[in-house]
Amino acid sequence: MIGTALVVRPDNAGDVLLAGPAVRAIAAGAREVVLLAGPYGRAAAELLPGVGRVLEWRAPWIDADPVPMTSEHAARLVEQVRAVGPDVAVVFTSFHQSALPTALLLRLAGVPRIAAISEDYPGSLLDVRHVVDESVHVPEPERMLGLARAAGFDLPPGDDGRLAVRGPLPDVQHLTGPPGYVVVHPGTTAPARAWPAERWAEAVEALLAAGERVVVTGSPGERALTALVSGSALVSGSVIGAGSAIDLGGATTFAELAAVLAGASAVVAANTGPAHLAAAVGTPVVSLFAPVVPAARWAPYGVPTVVLGDQDAPCRGSRARICPVPGHPCLASVGGEQVARAVRRLMPAGELMPPEEAVKERVP
Repeated sequence: MIGTALVVRPDNAGDVLLAGPAVRAIAAGAREVVLLAGPYGRAAAELLPGVGRVLEWRAPWIDADPVPMTSEHAARLVEQVRAVGPDVAVVFTSFHQSALPTALLLRLAGVPRIAAISEDYPGSLLDVRHVVDESVHVPEPERMLGLARAAGFDLPPGDDGRLAVRGPLPDVQHLTGPPGYVVVHPGTTAPARAWPAERWAEAVEALLAAGERVVVTGSPGERALTALVSGSALVSGSVIGAGSAIDLGGATTFAELAAVLAGASAVVAANTGPAHLAAAVGTPVVSLFAPVVPAARWAPYGVPTVVLGDQDAPCRGSRARICPVPGHPCLASVGGEQVARAVRRLMPAGELMPPEEAVKERVP
C-alpha cells in the first residue's frame, strides 16, 4: 500500500461521479486519496467514497469558459500539489481530452509517479502510459477503472464497480414529501444536449395525468426553467397538493439533490450531471440523450435506463456545445407522452426493475 494518491478529474460533476469506481480502487491501495477537481466538480468529489481531501483548481484546457493560463495560475496548482506530496498521481480524462498539460504541472510539483491514458507520445511526463482503442466506445467508468488497474489499483472484494456516493444523505422529505415521486431535471450545461422547455412541460403534464407525483429540480441559475417546466405559479421549495409538480429549482445543495434523487422512483434528465448522480444513488433514469457524444460511453451507468433521442442524427459524435443542426431534431422529435411511457417501463406495477434487467431503448 502506498501513502498518498492524487486523483485528478478537473471537469464537471458528472465526470467526477463517473470516476467513482476508479477512485475506490485507488483508495483500496492507498492510505489517503486526495482528489483534484474543478469548481464545477468539487461538490461531487466531496461525496465520493474513498476521497479524504479535495483540492480545487480550474484547468484552462478543460473548462468551457476557460480562465487565462498564466504563470501565477499554474503556480497555484504546483503549490497545492507540493503541499500534499503525493506518491502517485492518476490523471483521468475523457476520450477527447489530453492528460499531458496536467502531467507537466504535476511533474513541476515533484510528483514522482504519474499515470494517465495518452494516445500522444508523453516523453518523460508519464510513468504509466495507458493506451486504449478509442474507436471502441467503453462506458466512462470502465475506461477510468482500466487506467486505475494499469496503475496498479483494483477494486476490493465485494465492490460491484457501480457508481456511489457517501452517506448518510440529508433528509429532504420536507421538500419532496414521501419517496416514490418522479424527478424531472430539465437543465443542461451545454445547449446541444437540451430538450426544448415546452417538451419538458409536456412530459410533466403527461406524468401528472398518469397519476405520478412530480418533483422538478434545477440549479439556482435554472429557476426560470424549472418554474416553466413545473407549471408554477407554484410555491418553490414547498410540498403542495396532489396533482401539481413541486418546483425545487435552486432549492437544494448538491448533497440534498442526491437525496431528492435517491427518493425517486425514476429520474428524467438529459445527458448532464444529475443523471449520473441518479445512477450513483441507484435510481432508474429516462435519459434524453443528444448523440453529440456517444451514449455507449456517457449514458447513466449501472441502473435501469431508457435512452430517448435519435442516436443516428447528423450531430452524432460532433461534441458540439451548440446544436449544429437546425431544429435540434435528435431530441425535438421526442414527445412528452413518450417520456411518460418510458417512466412506466422502468416501474412495472409500481416496482423497480433490478439493475441486471436494465432497459436500453432508442426512440427517434
